[in-house]
Amino acid sequence: MGTARHDGTAGQAPASPMRRTALVAGVLYLVTFLTSVPTLKLYQPLRNQAEFLAAGGSVAGVLGGALLEVGLALACVGTAVVLFPVAKRQSETAALGFLAARTVEAALILVGVISLLSILTLRHEADAADAGTPSLITAGRALLAVYDGTFLLGQSLMPVVSALCLGSVLYRSRLVPRVIPVVGLVGAPLLLASDIAILCGVYEQGTSLAGLAALPIAVWEVALGVWLLVRGFRPAPLLAQPSVDAANHAPRRESLEQPVA
Repeated sequence: MGTARHDGTAGQAPASPMRRTALVAGVLYLVTFLTSVPTLKLYQPLRNQAEFLAAGGSVAGVLGGALLEVGLALACVGTAVVLFPVAKRQSETAALGFLAARTVEAALILVGVISLLSILTLRHEADAADAGTPSLITAGRALLAVYDGTFLLGQSLMPVVSALCLGSVLYRSRLVPRVIPVVGLVGAPLLLASDIAILCGVYEQGTSLAGLAALPIAVWEVALGVWLLVRGFRPAPLLAQPSVDAANHAPRRESLEQPVA
């Protein structure tokens, strides 16, 4: 004779660990998108260093953007930490590559934030008469160039590596509809070509061409985040396997334990 539960959860099956993993990963992916978009507008006053150092432009906006990017860096690492055990079951190499790319991306984001906070320090400590001096403006532009460089390498190049590593895992495992990782796998070389063009001076960051090149990667990350949040992982044999390494090593251990005739 069964006993009925009276804690208000009768008839509700608890969420599986994989569903919770997908939920957390989906939320973190959407956080990375939502925290990265506003910074383009918030940092706009910094583009005119002479005016900004002379107390023009919003300091609060720059500080807000810096806080958003700190959250972005934490969310980047979070997505890799949460999805690493799942990706490892398909390919340990790809999982490690994804984890490394997201960690490097987060580190570069934080370096960029430090450079922007240094510009605010220049503005705070400079007298009104010194704000327009060439040396101070040059220092501010140098720090802004550091941010642009970290943005190119961190928030543009590292997502290419992430899309190739995680996209290949999700495509082969079929944990999500294949059209989602296909967008990332197609967008990765496109964004890589754009980054190389920017490095070679063909066009600058922030142009329409750079935005179009980054669009498929943005779609891939948003689509993945929404799918994981709403639907979770699709049923797949991969989820029932302990890990690729354990499966590969189990026969070897059994063969070692066989008695010698």
